[in-house]
Amino acid sequence: MHQLKSLALATATAGLLGLTPLLAQAGDGDMTRQLSEARQEGSIWTAYALNRHLNPFSLEVEVENGRATLTGTVESEVERDLATQLALGIEGVSEVDNQLRVDPDVEPKDASKPSLAQRFDDATLAATVKSRLLWNSNTEGLDIQVSAENGAVTLRGNAQTPAAKELAGALAGNTEGVREVFNHLSVSRADSSAAQVEDAVEDAGAAISDTWITSKVKSSFLYSRNLDGLNISVATDNGLVSLSGTVLSDAEKQLAIETASNIRGVRGVDADALRVDS
Repeated sequence: MHQLKSLALATATAGLLGLTPLLAQAGDGDMTRQLSEARQEGSIWTAYALNRHLNPFSLEVEVENGRATLTGTVESEVERDLATQLALGIEGVSEVDNQLRVDPDVEPKDASKPSLAQRFDDATLAATVKSRLLWNSNTEGLDIQVSAENGAVTLRGNAQTPAAKELAGALAGNTEGVREVFNHLSVSRADSSAAQVEDAVEDAGAAISDTWITSKVKSSFLYSRNLDGLNISVATDNGLVSLSGTVLSDAEKQLAIETASNIRGVRGVDADALRVDS
């Protein structure tokens, strides 16, 4: 069955490249079904790979006529049931034949190799940190490369001052999901001076909208490990940011004000309506 689906995918690809005679040789209905089943198998496998309870195990999936057959070994009945529920959640899968064996002594996959879920998390984390650096008015002009591995973030590139380097490290360290920061930024005044001039020109020619500011302030709150951004409302009018809602402490309120103040384009922050929930 897997060979037929591989052939179906290859034939479909050839059709996209203009080799239509190949498509004419295959039955349209059969080809469509096999392509659909291949996509369903891929969706189930991805769901397992991104699930931290199931990605340690080597599982096989085959879908035929809406019926998914699962084979492999897991550690407990909980994981076995979870595999069924995830498969049933895929569109087009109406039945699951769960042949997974339960073995408490099963050896997980090589932990030294990052799983798809971990690679996905690392890529998301690196992108989040990079975004926070770009949104911040004190770090957006710096030449910084960000990488992440197992929650450890590494910063490389140039900073204009020791204070800018320290701020970049603090922003990365305060990001939800970051457990460690390796700040390898070098302080290079010459490079940063050129960057400052370039950024000043760009900022003069491009107005930052209130909508952009509101979006970045909200996102920065949500990305912060020390703020509950869901309880803070943000509004912006001509660069002036108004914060309302509740925080848990005066320190959290001050952090919210500082975070908003440092977003590019913000001219001031009004936090009178942001209450401390004591």
